[in-house]
Parts: sequence; C-alpha cells; structure tokens
Amino acid sequence: MVLLTKLPPEILHNVLIHVDPPDLAWIPRVCRTFYHAISRNVPLFKQVYLQNFDTPPAGNEELDWERAIKDLVRLQVVCRRASVDDKNNELPFVYDTVTSLLNNAAAVTHGDGDGDGDGGGDPATSSSSSTAIHTRSSRNAELLATVFADPTNQAAFLCRSFIYQRARGELKYRSFSSPPRPEHQQSAHLHCLYGVPRLYAQPASQHRTRASKMSPFACSKVYDLRQYTQRTRWGPFMDDGSGDDGSGSGLRVDWEKVEAIMIVLGANLRQLGLNKFPICRNAWDVPFSGVWPHSYRPLSSASALSRAPEKPLALDLEDPYGVAGTWLRVVCFLDYTDFFAYNFSAENQPPPNVPRPAIDAGEATRLILMKLWVTQVEAPGPDDGQDRPVVHFKGVSRSLDDSWDENANSDVRGSVRTTREGEVRWTTFSVFAGQERWRSESVQIGGAKSGKGVLGNWFDKDFDPRGPAGPTAFWKVSDRGHKNDKDRVALDDFMPTIETALHNDEDDDGDGDYEPPAGDAGENGDGNESELGDGLVETEISEIIFTNWTEEF
Repeated sequence: MVLLTKLPPEILHNVLIHVDPPDLAWIPRVCRTFYHAISRNVPLFKQVYLQNFDTPPAGNEELDWERAIKDLVRLQVVCRRASVDDKNNELPFVYDTVTSLLNNAAAVTHGDGDGDGDGGGDPATSSSSSTAIHTRSSRNAELLATVFADPTNQAAFLCRSFIYQRARGELKYRSFSSPPRPEHQQSAHLHCLYGVPRLYAQPASQHRTRASKMSPFACSKVYDLRQYTQRTRWGPFMDDGSGDDGSGSGLRVDWEKVEAIMIVLGANLRQLGLNKFPICRNAWDVPFSGVWPHSYRPLSSASALSRAPEKPLALDLEDPYGVAGTWLRVVCFLDYTDFFAYNFSAENQPPPNVPRPAIDAGEATRLILMKLWVTQVEAPGPDDGQDRPVVHFKGVSRSLDDSWDENANSDVRGSVRTTREGEVRWTTFSVFAGQERWRSESVQIGGAKSGKGVLGNWFDKDFDPRGPAGPTAFWKVSDRGHKNDKDRVALDDFMPTIETALHNDEDDDGDGDYEPPAGDAGENGDGNESELGDGLVETEISEIIFTNWTEEF
C-alpha cells in the first residue's frame, strides 16, 4: 500500500480538498509533507471553501480564501464555548465574520438551478418547503442558523444592545450613549440579520416571565417621539448629523432602532398567530432567511406556475431593487390617546438623554397588500451611493383585515436609493384623494432584492411634532402586479400562500418564542381546512379574516 505522503502532489491535493475545514488546522502538524502541501496553498483553500460554502457572487470572487476558512473555523470554535461570559469579548470578530459570510452568500446556490427549485439544504437548519417560499437556499445561512440555534450564542451576540441591557438591569447609568456604542450597534445589526425577534431579555434562560418580555422596552423606543428628528429624517437613522446635507443620502442606519422595530412588529404578529402563514414565517420566524442581496425568489406554488409569466417592462429591467410586484405590509400603532399621553404627559418627563419608561399598552396591527410598479429610473445624485440608480415608483394599497378604516386603502408613491453607506433606503408616501398623508422611511435588511424585506418608521408626511408615528415593515410576495389594471390589487397573488399555510400548518414547529393568542386551539389549530374554490372564501386565523372574492378590486 502506498503511503499518503508518497503520492504525487496533484493526487494529494485532490485528497485534501475533501477534508473538513477545521482539519486544515491540524493536518499540517502531522508531518513536513502535509505542511508544505497545505501552507500558503491558495487553490486548496479556495476549493475547500467552495466545497462547503456558497460560491461568492459576481464581484466578490477573489476572497482571501485562507483567511475566510480560518475565520469560519474560529467562529465555530468561539460559539462552542460553554458560557456567555466566555464569548462576550468576541462580539467584534463574530460581527465581522457573520456579515462577511452573508455578503458572500450566493444569489443562486446548490440545488437552486434557475431559481424555481427548492434550494436543497439541510431541512434541520434551513426553511422547509412550507416556509421557504420567497427566499433562496444558502449554505452560508444554514451554517449560521445552526451556530446561532444555541441560546448562549443568542445571549452573547444578539442580545447586547441598549434595550436588552436595560431590560436585564445591567446598566449603571440609564442614559443613552451619544453616539451609540459600537457593541450595541453590532449586536443589534446581528439580531436584525438573524431575523427572528428574541422576545425575552434572557434567551438562555428557561424561565420566561412577563417582566422579562422585551416588547415593552422596544415600544419605549419605537413610540418615543424624541427619536423622530429632522436629523434622522424621522427614520431609523443616526441622529449624528450624517444626513444634514439635505438629501438624506448621507444617513447612517441606527441598527438599535431597526432592532426595536423588528421586536415590536414580531411580537404583534406572533400574538395574532400570523406565524402560521409561510408568507410571514419566512420573513419573521426562520433564522437568517433572505438577509443577503438577491435572496428573494418568486413564489413557485402550483397556482403561480399555472399562470403564464408576465413579460417585464422596460423600466423593470433597469431596476436593481426589484420594486415591481406585490408586497405585504404590516403597520402597528398605539391608540392616539395612549400615544399622546406617553409622549406629552406633564408628569415624569425624563431628560432628553434618558429613555422613557417601558410601555405595555395595546397596539393595533394592520395587514396591507401593496401593488407597485416602476415609473422612473434615474442616475444617482452626488449624495447617493454610486453603485445603483434611484428608482421611483407608484402603486396602490388595500387593507386585508380592516377595509373600513379610512387609512386602510390608498395610492402609494415613493423611491428607492442606495445611501453612501451602501444601505438600501426606501421612502414611501400614502396618497389619499391626490394628497399625501403618511410617509415612511425604511431600510432593506440584507441589501437590494433581499427576501427579508424592509423595516422602518411611518409618520405624518409634514413631520408633525405631535405625531402619530410607529413601526412598519413590508416584504415582497410576488413578481405579479404590473399587468393591465395598475389601479387594482389582485388578491389571487396573495391567497396561494394562505392555501399553502393551511395545507402545511401541521408540519411547522414554530419558534420557541411564539405566544399563542387567547383561545387558540394549539399549534396545529383545530384541523378544519377551507377549500379554496370559486366564490367567497373566508379563512379566520387568530382574529384576522382574509377575504378572497376571486376577482380583482
């Protein structure tokens, strides 16, 4: 038998490309032959990387392959440490490694083919067929989902922002840091990329009490009007003057604000039981789902495939953000009496640098279907990021659950642009009878054409200092939307996702933080499924009624 060390270098190389990445650390220590076969062998590290992780997208092909492998191995070693205290000091390294791994996630990965496949992947770590409707599969994301399934990793890296430390009583001084501390921003950003709101202050603890709930502390940030200033453009941006050029394109994202928005919206969606719907589960309950550029995938259900694909319009082909299509939007708000009392009560007004008390008032939630189309694509201005153009759009929105609300149905217009920081910024206006009324400023998690979608703030279009204001999010559910009747919304773009939810609900395990609404029959419901046929169909899911008239309105 020929010894491995006696093989020709080419054959030895082909053997080594199949070893696990951690083994590349100790194999060179076995003997001089292995050392020289591995040391500074860039092609070897590249092939090992591509064997185990995504092929980087165009423009990112020339990584430092050896450094990338070593960082990924170190990430797994750090995250296997036993206690939170042993991991705390590694936050900057973990942040850099996770963001790099997601930036290098592929737009089309193993098993994805032309974008219509199921993406492959390990079902234990990636979304199942019932949930992976609108995002592509990624081996990079699967690795991160596995690593961060450990509650101690969540506590050490995802729950280190100001509001979590405040909720746990860890702060010596309760005042805001100005500017925000880097570790707070890094942790909040990682939490947003993780994508599943951690609704309790101690993720590693099995004792979850009302006092440890995070939503009241997140609400104290989201509904505090002092957070909405001209310097932040009333959006989830830094109040550091970075947008003082007037265009707002110099704005830097405040990830702690985005994190608070995600917690508030996620808590309300779960309380309503909307995590049962794949259309919401994928955006809110699947770790690291669609948080990299070009991770959105069109709906590939039988209903969608039975329809002839729409031919893209000329402007759509120039749009790098994927605006045209159907989007699902969620908006939350306090009763204005509660909102006004919280912000303007004469008693116990805190100093400007001290957060308001946690608030646990009832919120209303609206689900809105938006149909958008591109109206103009123009070159970026001098204050925009120069990598992508500015895209303007128009559309219509219709409420799915409260159509009698005077604010439920409106026209929509807005723009999408890239900031100088490289983030994708969305500005939308709700238009009633030709007059703008509400505005929102948001940031897209994961970059252009991400499956995760957009998180931000809504407010009065004139920046009324008395409010109201609150959180909003929207994510794409279909590429359909621009054909023929632009002034009407097609519910049949949305209903296939409900059909899928009803048929696959029993296969979904749900997230550990899920809180069933009062009177819920349990995780799998009562077992009654509606047949989606002709005529009027009503499906009642945890206090939300979706109505399909089988025709456009």
